[in-house]
Order: sequence, then C-alpha cells, then structure tokens
Amino acid sequence: MIRLLGAKKTPCNGVSRRDLLQIGGLGAFGLTLEGLLRCQEAQAAPASSTRGSLGKAKSCILLYLFGGASQLETWDPKPDALAEYRGELGSIPTIMPGVRIGELLPRTAKILDLTTVVRSMQHDLPIHPVGYVLTGIPAADWSIPLGANARDPKHWPFVGSVVDYLDQKRAAKSTPEIPRNVALPFLISSRSKRTGPIAGPHGHFLGTAYDPVWTQFDGQPTETARQVYDFLDPYLGIRPDGRFTVGGDPLPVEVPAGRLNQRTSLLQQFEDARRNLDGPAQQFDRHRAAAHAMLTSGKTAEALDLRRESPRLRDSYGMTLFGQASLTARRLVEAGSRFVSVFWDEYGLDGTAWDTHDNHYPRMKSILCPGFDLAFSGLIRDLEARGLLDETLVVCISEHGRTPRLSAAVGGGREHWSRAYSAIFAGGGIAPGKVVGKTDKVAGEVIDTPISPKDVLATIYHLMGIDPETTIPDRLGRPVAIAGDGIVRRELLT
Repeated sequence: MIRLLGAKKTPCNGVSRRDLLQIGGLGAFGLTLEGLLRCQEAQAAPASSTRGSLGKAKSCILLYLFGGASQLETWDPKPDALAEYRGELGSIPTIMPGVRIGELLPRTAKILDLTTVVRSMQHDLPIHPVGYVLTGIPAADWSIPLGANARDPKHWPFVGSVVDYLDQKRAAKSTPEIPRNVALPFLISSRSKRTGPIAGPHGHFLGTAYDPVWTQFDGQPTETARQVYDFLDPYLGIRPDGRFTVGGDPLPVEVPAGRLNQRTSLLQQFEDARRNLDGPAQQFDRHRAAAHAMLTSGKTAEALDLRRESPRLRDSYGMTLFGQASLTARRLVEAGSRFVSVFWDEYGLDGTAWDTHDNHYPRMKSILCPGFDLAFSGLIRDLEARGLLDETLVVCISEHGRTPRLSAAVGGGREHWSRAYSAIFAGGGIAPGKVVGKTDKVAGEVIDTPISPKDVLATIYHLMGIDPETTIPDRLGRPVAIAGDGIVRRELLT
C-alpha cells in the first residue's frame, strides 16, 4: 500500500496530506499515487563534478536482507574454524575454482561466476542501521531512536529516492509511465510488531514525493516453520494466485472508459485543492500528470501481473514472497522502472527475517537460505537469459552480519556484528567471477580491502550514470553529497 507516514501535517495552505488523500475516496480508486507525488520537493538542482566516465546500467534491483545475514553460513564460511565459530553447517565448492560458500546455497554456487562476492564489508553500527546503510547520513549522526523514527527530519534520502529525484531533474517536464522507484512486497516493518516504519527507504528531506512506490501483497501464505513459530509465513511459501498491487487497487491493464472517467474527474478536485497550496503550481501539476500517466498507461499493472509468466519460471524463483517479489522486480525493470527494491522483512514478530538471535540453524535451514538460494539464482539466470544482466545492477546487502562465536540460545544464535560481513553483486558493470576482500580465520575482522556501506552507495550511483559526488540540498539548504563519504570501489567493476 502506498502511504504517507507520520502525524497529520499541513505543509501547504490549509490542505493537509490526509485531506488530499481523502478527496473523493482516492484510496478506493488507486489515486494514492497522486497524493504521494506532491509539492514537497527540494528546491535546488544537484551539482555535479563528474570525474572520468560513469557506468551505463539502466536499472538497479536491490535485494535487502533485513536483520543481518550471517556471513559464515553464506558467503564467507570458515570450515577450518573451531566448532563454536564454524557451527553445524559446512561449505560447498562453487563454479569458481577454490571458492566455497555455505552448503545451503547449492543453486547460487552454480552461478557464482556471474557475481562478485564482497567478504570485507564493515562499519561501526551493529544496531540495525538500515537508514545508515541505504542513505548518505554520517555514522556520527546515527542512533537507535533515530533509526526507529522514519520521519525524523535528520534523516537523509534513500538511494532509490535520490535516483528518482535526479532522473526527474534530468527529465524536466516528462512523466514516466511506470514509477522509477518501487519497493516490494509491502511497506517496511508494517507486518511485524513494531510501532511504525523504520528509517531508510524513504524520501526523507527530498519529501514524500520521492518515497518509493510501495506495493501491497494480496495473497495467502501456505507454510509454517513449526520448530520456530506457529504462524503461516509467506517467506516460507505462498499460493500461486497471490498478487502485488499499488494503491490497494489492482489496476486492470486496460482501464474501462467509464471507470477511467470516474478516476479522472477526481483530478478536478485536486485542481480545486491546488489553488490553496503554497508550493509552485508546476510541481503539483507534474505530480498529478505522473499519477495520471501511471494509472492510464497499464504498464504498471502489466508489470505486476505474474500470471503472464509461466509456472515453470515462477517456480525457478521459488513460490515464496521473496521469490515472487524478485520475479516482479525483474518485470518492473524490464518495463522501465529505474530502481526496484525487494525487502526480506520481518513478518509476524519482531526479530524474524535474518535477525537470528535464536533458532539460527532451524531458520537458516528451513526458511532463509533455501528461499534466498532459489530467488537469487533464479533472478540472475533469468536476467542473463533475457540479455538484461549487463544493463541491470543487482545488489544484495544487509545492514550488518552476525557474531563469529555462537551463543547458547535455543537452536543456536548469532548476535549483531558489523566489523566484518558480506554482500554480493552482479550485472550492470560489476565484474563477474570475483571475490573481493578477506576476513580472519573466524570471519570476525576484515584483514584486506575494507568496504563501507557508503562505498556501496557511491558504486551504485556510479554504475547508474550518476556522479557520486553530486550534491543535493538538505532541509537547511546545505549541499550534501548523495553518497556521504563513500568512494567508488573499482575492485568491483569490470
């Protein structure tokens, strides 16, 4: 569901965000897009100091494993370590000679030569700093309370929001037929016990107009990890008839004329409301035009319609929420979306997803690694088969890793650890068949080629044709670099 977050506010003269969303029952007609694409927009165009040639990736798919995926059971196993570090799982060889990964990733092992594995991610915030990892905000400004408040004014904008903003500046008056910045499967942290959305994937000081367009998943989970919890978990399995929608209304590919006229008539109500707004009228007009274009083109609905894919291909991604969201991400970038994010989010309870403080091994074996292995390998194979891998950057990261030493928790446990962890990249200018960085014998400390989350941001921007030294104005009008202090990591590039 596309949403506006936080308390009721009146950013423009007398018309609140809630008022605009409620005009004519917009939620019922899918026009929450227009309520989102609004007049709160940064005033200055970004400055650029391009050095050298930039990348040419047309799009990026971000796969985000919330909670902190363990490096030892995925990309950086330590088969020779003592049992209290190594744990109960082994490692397997891959298609890359001499390179081993966790034994629960057999499909990914066969396509690893299409990727670059980074084993030397690090930073100083082992506290679920999603907003630190996905934005340019400095580490010195981060805290646990800040991370829990998605609308604190100190936040910096999400990488996908920055791409959307800069692309819009380049596009001037043109409006996309499909959203540039989309996130699946549902608003982050909205399906757990948390009190509100966590910081990170939001427009922040660029304004809510640049929040991702969040989908909503309408479908039934089918499986329960009974040794861990007793509720049905869509990340473990879903029915094939599940679907992703935007605005809470599954838009038909071809909107019937009468229904379209009914929707379009609502635009006049927006026009009346617009006369009371302080913001520049042309900005509001652009947002209105963009929302209308997305509703009428049918491209967004078509991209979200998984019925157009064969059952065999769908199964190759895994009939799970993460697998089918990853397939949808491929369909969205193929249709023209610029930045698509798929979050493996908490569901049902806090501390689920990849936050394995307890039942580490039951969760890794039955839920996490099998579902990820199918989705990731399926995505990379599918992109390659369609000739899209070279132009589509795939980034799979977490906010941190897990402790080298196992705890005595039920089922085993690993705590938060940010001094050494792993990530994996593919396509869009990433060098194939590389392993970058190295950790010590227990995957606890980086001993070669440390790479920060800000370096990842800088590299993403570079590969997408955006100078990472570009600045945008913060809430006080001060120019800030979109990637913070990050630098492009040439070790990852072709």
